[in-house]
Amino acid sequence: MLTDQASAFLAEGRAQHLPPIWEVPIAQTRADLDRGADALFGQAPEVAAIEDQDAAGLPVRVYRPTEAPTSGALVYLHGGGWALGSVRSHDRLCRALAAHSGQTVVSADYRLAPEHPFPAAIEDAWSVTRWTAQRWDHVAVGGDSAGGQLAASVALRARDAGLELRLQVLIYPVTNHSFDTASYAAFNDLGALTQAEMRWFWRTYLSGPKQTPAVDHSPLQAASLSGLAPALVITAACDPLRDEGEAYADCLRAAGVQTVHSRYPGMFHGFIRLPARIDEANAAIAQVADAVRAACGGQRATA
Repeated sequence: MLTDQASAFLAEGRAQHLPPIWEVPIAQTRADLDRGADALFGQAPEVAAIEDQDAAGLPVRVYRPTEAPTSGALVYLHGGGWALGSVRSHDRLCRALAAHSGQTVVSADYRLAPEHPFPAAIEDAWSVTRWTAQRWDHVAVGGDSAGGQLAASVALRARDAGLELRLQVLIYPVTNHSFDTASYAAFNDLGALTQAEMRWFWRTYLSGPKQTPAVDHSPLQAASLSGLAPALVITAACDPLRDEGEAYADCLRAAGVQTVHSRYPGMFHGFIRLPARIDEANAAIAQVADAVRAACGGQRATA
């Protein structure tokens, strides 16, 4: 059951009678998402510096919580179904994570579908992670929704490449190209995320040639999850993606990966970016920041 705040927020959205995402020019949807993000998040804490940089040819926004260099960095991969979202839409979330964790946040502006279908996003996420690992001693990866999928798949690549990650933060992640879970059926009509929208996101993302293994878009299909970085998995109780996220957490534990899973009761997909409207978002942000601080805090930085 949704909390009162969650129910009221989603009711407002349904009352707007917005057209399906596939009927709106994607540039307009992206602009609307960026434009409305700040009001939904509310005030964000100050950080010492925010810098737009080039990371091996890819744009990133770097959030430095203090004037002194940090030893650790979180590579943050925004959500948006691999087709929406940007460093702008997640700007205040990344500010908050940097300020509360005391660690640098590197927000990746990876390429989006349909202009750049799979595997563009995962290749960009992996490149930014390697770039970050050359500059900070302790690196975590994280993201929400599609960004959570990218973070999980980057963690798999890091294990196979011998790149040590301190933590993977998976916030209501996509983990499998499948729609047959009970949570898809139970929460399809809330107004936060529908099966039709997820099918559209998947079609848009996978519209190009499949040049890399399925685990690069569906980490739940990995042959083995052993040896991966410790994980924090956050799910929303009233989210179509809940079951696949929790299945991934269960598989991580079964493979011997240190895993913390938190299901937020009464919450819906996307809630962590809404602290101005949803109290539980603040708790989730604090949980992520605490985990990043514990995993990445240290003594020395190289950038």
